[in-house]
Amino acid sequence: MLARPNRLTRGADYKAVVRRGVKCAGSRTVMYVAVSDEDRAPRFGFIVSKQVGSAVTRNTVRRRLKAVCAGSLAGVRPGADVVIRALPAAADADFHQLAAEVERCLERRVA
Repeated sequence: MLARPNRLTRGADYKAVVRRGVKCAGSRTVMYVAVSDEDRAPRFGFIVSKQVGSAVTRNTVRRRLKAVCAGSLAGVRPGADVVIRALPAAADADFHQLAAEVERCLERRVA
């Protein structure tokens, strides 16, 4: 589970990261990364729309993405804001497939 300092909570923060962040697209997710010079913990946000599936499916995908990000927290530079948008294909992916895709983008953008 991601601690409070590691979560994006305001809509304005989500919007800023999506608009000015660098995009990394995969077959199951799209990740936006904005890095600042602030000395704070990295923050993560998740967008899982109704196109992904039912509420149970969406929550499962969101929990898996949170677990992947919590495990990758040590490798993300301070001041980074990351928003991960799940695509409909994420509903059929297992944990390891989502983890591989997210970690690939994190290594390219914020390592």
